[in-house]
Amino acid sequence: MDEAAKWDEYIERAQRYIENGEIESRELNYKRETEREFMLDRKRALEEPGPISITVSPKHLSNLAGFAGGSLSKLKAWLGTDDGSEALRELWARYDRSPAQIPDEEVIARVRSFANRLPQDVIGGVRSRGSRLRAISVLLMALDASRFPPFKITEFDETYELLAYPKPQRADEEEVYEHALRFLDRLIEETKERHHDRPHNRLEAQSVVWLDRHPSALAQDPKPVAGLQELADELMFDIGHLQKIDTLLSDKRQVIFQGPPGTGKTYVARKLAECLAGSAERVRLVQFHPSYAYEDFVQGFRPSLKAGQLR
Repeated sequence: MDEAAKWDEYIERAQRYIENGEIESRELNYKRETEREFMLDRKRALEEPGPISITVSPKHLSNLAGFAGGSLSKLKAWLGTDDGSEALRELWARYDRSPAQIPDEEVIARVRSFANRLPQDVIGGVRSRGSRLRAISVLLMALDASRFPPFKITEFDETYELLAYPKPQRADEEEVYEHALRFLDRLIEETKERHHDRPHNRLEAQSVVWLDRHPSALAQDPKPVAGLQELADELMFDIGHLQKIDTLLSDKRQVIFQGPPGTGKTYVARKLAECLAGSAERVRLVQFHPSYAYEDFVQGFRPSLKAGQLR
């Protein structure tokens, strides 16, 4: 099979993961939630002096970084020391530009610096390069996960081989990660050339890489969409609560769920949307960038004057 045919086959598989909702339910939802939690940690770290405390869900960290409890505790403990906090603040330092304008090279340089400061007794030695880089890539999600997604060396090496894509020649963490970013960009470009819309950012592309290397994790026989009573039983909700939401949607055409992160708002909204739409294929999840304010959504973007110029 030639190179183009390999890409054709790979991208068609990716479209199945996207169209059946697997990429959202199994990968993107919890990664986006983790990104939001990391952004809060980063905000506190850059505004408040002293040791940094990581409050991201341990379950999410374990899934993304692949750590057992002991290894995760060692990493979090080091990040709470003076040296670890200084290294993390350097990795997370503010930019005078929006995330979309941050050059990859600038982030890669910070990966190099952080890797040099990360003690060998916290995460392995030279042979544990993959584990060290995996942890660093997860911390990078605090900047912009859509541009700097988590990384696991095994899945990427297998994908490079599958597509006859060259592997990185050197062993330094930052070069391995930069090579992975270039591959994800190539995947997005190949997808566009075949007239598909997704994956349209690196986080989605990374999720495709993971799903394609773990086919057993995919749902083989998705359950039929339940009615409101069946959904109430599944969610352990009072049926009257779901009926009230249904009534509000019929009247107002929109409902806003409000509450702390990690309490199941997105999960319940998706399940209810699938129920009311009659099919998971008729539901689309749209996520706004964290800097997109409520007023922007309700009022729309409006021009303002600065030094006589419209902005």
